[in-house]
Order: sequence, then C-alpha cells, then structure tokens
Amino acid sequence: MAITAPPNSAPVRAAAAPAAAAIPQYSLRKILGVWASAMVPMGLLAWVVAPWLADQLSGPSPLTRSLIICLTAGMVWQFALVLIMLRPERRSPDWPGYRKALWLNGPPRRRQWLLVPVLAVALGIEEFVPQIHHAATRELSSFFESHAGHVFMSGSWGWLAVLTTMFVFNTVLGEELLFRGLLLPRMNGVFGRKDWLANGALFALYHVHVPWVIPATVVDAFVVAYPAKRFRSALFAIAVHSVQSVFFFLFALHLVLS
Repeated sequence: MAITAPPNSAPVRAAAAPAAAAIPQYSLRKILGVWASAMVPMGLLAWVVAPWLADQLSGPSPLTRSLIICLTAGMVWQFALVLIMLRPERRSPDWPGYRKALWLNGPPRRRQWLLVPVLAVALGIEEFVPQIHHAATRELSSFFESHAGHVFMSGSWGWLAVLTTMFVFNTVLGEELLFRGLLLPRMNGVFGRKDWLANGALFALYHVHVPWVIPATVVDAFVVAYPAKRFRSALFAIAVHSVQSVFFFLFALHLVLS
C-alpha cells in the first residue's frame, strides 16, 4: 500500500516512497515491539540468567562461560524473531522472496563493495569512545586479552565452536539481520528520511546487556545503518560489521592454538 503524505512533507516522502512501496511498513508500536523483543531477552540473559548459571557451574571463569552461552542463545533468538516476523509476509518460503524482504542484496555497483574495509576501519572509532564504568569480568574482549583468558582458550576447540556460533549470529544472522534486514526497510513509513538514524538509535539502546558500549554504538548509525539505507542492502551492513567478527575469530583461534 502506498504511503500518503501531507502536502508539506511531500518532498521528503517522495524520495522514500519507491524504497518503501515493495515492503510493508511497520507502525511505531510494532517497531518498538520488535526492538523490545530483542532487547529485553538479552538484558535478562546477561543480568539475571548468566549470574544464576555461573553459580551452577564449576571450574574456572564461570561467569565468562555463562555469558558466552547466554548471549549466544539471545542472538539465536533474534534470528528466530526475524523468521517469526516475516511469516505473515512470506506465505511461501523461497530464497528470492527472503532476499528481497530482508535487503539481502549487494550495493547497486560492484565497486561500492570497496567501501567495506574503509567503513570497517571507521567502525573502529567505537574503541576510542569513552565507556561507562563497568566490571572487567563482564567484558569478554578484556577477559580474552588477560592471562586467565589465554589459559581458558588454550586448546579449547569446543569453546571456539561456541564463540564462532556467537560471532555468526551476532553480525550475520542475529543483530544485523534483525536491525538492518528486518527493521530498517520497514521504518520509513514512520521516520521517513531519518529512518536510518532512528534505526541506529534503537540499535544503540538495544545494548542493555553491555550498557557501557551504548555511547560508542551510536557510530553504527553513520557507518552501518546509513550505508545500508543508501544502498538498500543489509548484506552490505552485514559485511561491514562482520569484519569485527572475523578479527575476533582469528584472535580466538590464535589463543586455541597457542
């Protein structure tokens, strides 16, 4: 159904209408509902379930192990959430239909893929944004850089498999597919040209499971969400964000082999 705009907003809606016409648009209530369906479980898993599970585990680094398990489960749930939300739209499941519904196509021009490493480096700006004070035991990257983390990962192929699953559902099948594949194409009806900015804000506020990174993840709106909107390509956003996952996988593999 086409979006009808008031006369004063015609220039804004006119540019966005072709992009929104083929994909049903969500109401603000539905957008926030999907966002909460990802945010609330991740918060509960990180701050309620993980500490409880850590108390049940024996051996070294129980909180780290429980966090890895719980956060992986939360990201797998996000993939399931995408499939649930698409079910009313995709009555006959087929790959071309899902690819169109989730913007799983490349940018319009092949040479635009060359922007992926540039934007991946720009995404590294997040590391320089001051973080909210937090316990180091809750930050997985800090743990794996420590001596305890090196000992924990040495020869731990099983945990490498779990971490790899978390990486895949983080930047490929979970967060990015949900925010840039499902939500972003369906936010134009409410937010118009600023849908990418609203998407970036929701993505930042979603990180209640690691609230100290919320100020830094605002960068994602400009480095990940805007290019996804510009190219109408969630696949491009997935590629940019997944550079981080590849880096962490290689680091984890190095620890396992060391």
